[in-house]
Amino acid sequence: MEKSLLEIAREHSHEYASPIVAAVVDGEVHDLQSLYHESNDIKFIELNSRLGWRVYRRSVLFLLIVAVNELDKDAEVIAKFTVNKGLFCEIQHPDKSIDVHFVKEIEAVMRQMISENIAFCKRSVAREEAIELFRKEGRYGKVNLISELTQPYISLYTCKSYADYLYGPMLHETKELNQFELDHEKTGVLIRTPDEMTNGKIRKRINQPKFELILSESKTWADILDCRYISDLNRINKNHEIGELIRVSEGLQEKKIAQIADHISSNSDDTRIILIAGPSSSGKTSFAQRLRIQLRVNGLHPIMLSLDDYFLNREDTPRNERGEYDYECLEALDTELFNQNMVDLLAGKEVVLPRFNFVSGKREWGKSKPISIRSDQPIIIEGIHGLNEALTKEIPRKNKYKVYISALTQLNIDAHNRIPTTDIRFLRRLVRDHQFRGSKAIKSIKQWPDVRAGEEKYIFPFQEDADVLFNSALIYEVGVLKKYAIPLLKEIKKGEDGYTEAALILRFLQYVNEITAVDEIPNNSILREFIGKSVFFS
Repeated sequence: MEKSLLEIAREHSHEYASPIVAAVVDGEVHDLQSLYHESNDIKFIELNSRLGWRVYRRSVLFLLIVAVNELDKDAEVIAKFTVNKGLFCEIQHPDKSIDVHFVKEIEAVMRQMISENIAFCKRSVAREEAIELFRKEGRYGKVNLISELTQPYISLYTCKSYADYLYGPMLHETKELNQFELDHEKTGVLIRTPDEMTNGKIRKRINQPKFELILSESKTWADILDCRYISDLNRINKNHEIGELIRVSEGLQEKKIAQIADHISSNSDDTRIILIAGPSSSGKTSFAQRLRIQLRVNGLHPIMLSLDDYFLNREDTPRNERGEYDYECLEALDTELFNQNMVDLLAGKEVVLPRFNFVSGKREWGKSKPISIRSDQPIIIEGIHGLNEALTKEIPRKNKYKVYISALTQLNIDAHNRIPTTDIRFLRRLVRDHQFRGSKAIKSIKQWPDVRAGEEKYIFPFQEDADVLFNSALIYEVGVLKKYAIPLLKEIKKGEDGYTEAALILRFLQYVNEITAVDEIPNNSILREFIGKSVFFS
């Protein structure tokens, strides 16, 4: 006799410290409404985990969408991006603006639905039936998305007669969804929930005005390119217009880099050190090289230095809680020597710089000639601690120009299904590490949680101290990365470590048509840092 995963989860709930919210069945993530067969291998996902909180956030988002529909069927929720420690959702309405009063009404409906414990019912329907349902309701984003799929049946979730197609599993009812805060934000709302890094506590709202500006710029770029959803990217690709999209996307980035260079050059008497920081796989190195070229265009002659050469000798490197060398913490660098070298260079003195030998794990001297710099030679330094004042404590703030760079994708799957920025950065890292370091996908998957934890600790807290933020995401890149990523992810077989994570990424990539016009990508593109043939890398 078949049982649902929910029935089995109830039998095992006492074995978990937090509620069971989903399950991994034969290596793939399923909601608890799915059926269980005795031949299946099951591992349950509890709430207080990375995957568990993803399921939770998706469920709270659906609750919001249903609540807005209950209040006003003309209002449309669009999940946009993560900012201010929450998910910003735009609410569009043809006749009225979104004010604090309306947001309070939305939250009241959400809380009422939680108290009533409304069901999220999942049902499987024929793909054509789903397309017709959404077409009748005028939800053409869903129509376009589902039309691209190849499977004959898809799963719809329904709550209070509102049906939706959502990418990924959700809870089966509303009673557990009370851990959220809803804030009014200009044209919409901000949803804040816990996650795996907050130990079950709701994220505290942090104003990020500079970050909001770059996200607003990303929206503008998506509008310029007429490419907001994956179905738009697929349409452009099918119509053989991808070359134009690539050129305009790259042109937008080049223009932004030129503007940053102009700003630095206009303050060149004060700006002596340019510090570039950002999370893993944000394209810092390519950006630094392109900025150097634009500064040359403006008559400056920048030099580039690497923070890697200021690593302490390996035996002096701090260790993390697992007893491993912690190369990401600031204390792994000789900040005293670094500051002394920078102060001497800015004073016009001749300096001998160290070189770090990664094979021996020691700093070496005498491997390079002494250097000095002129007043028209700003120093470009790229590294994860660039925005932290503790790195450059001996250098006056007016002499520093800080750039925060990240890959904030402008694309959504559709209005209700966003693409997390971290997923695109992971794809970049996966492809790059295979292309240039011979790493297998499983190594990238295992390293990613530690990489993300390091970013939360050493990079994100300082991003608002940047003088400018640069978005390195290219709206077309997911279609290019798919070509390289799928064979790597498919190497991980069922039952092997990392299969669940690989299956989740592969499931997401099914929505994207592969872009084969790789030759259209210029050799100075940030994307070339990851797929190869960059003019900046030998």
